[in-house]
Amino acid sequence: MAQERFEDLVETFEFLDDWEDRYRHVIELGKAFPPLDDALKVDATKVDGCASQVWLHPRLEGQGASATFDFAGESDAMIVRGLIAILHELYAGLSVGEVTKVDAKAELARLGLNDHLSSQRSNGLRAMVERIRKTAAAEAG
Repeated sequence: MAQERFEDLVETFEFLDDWEDRYRHVIELGKAFPPLDDALKVDATKVDGCASQVWLHPRLEGQGASATFDFAGESDAMIVRGLIAILHELYAGLSVGEVTKVDAKAELARLGLNDHLSSQRSNGLRAMVERIRKTAAAEAG
């Protein structure tokens, strides 16, 4: 199910010919992504390594390696909110064991974003992926 949503996203990005259309689509995804409750914007959920403010709040259902992974997130930059929405499509609904096996770099490359994100944005994206993987790995044991 989770991978189906990401596959739909890949198809949409393949349909968008140029980078500006893809960029606008990322921003639209960010606008549509539910905001994070202000009470969850704390140091524990803040992602270091991002040029903009980023918070990721994990939500796990169940326990151990079969726990289902989900998260809420937000950024003060609309493009980054869109990247959070993309990561949500990639990871939400997977077991924590599956989350740790996703090759995020390869999957995100399928969207054609790698060549167009600034080095700061790319570093921030890597930091978000790393936070997601560490959270899942800690739960998986």
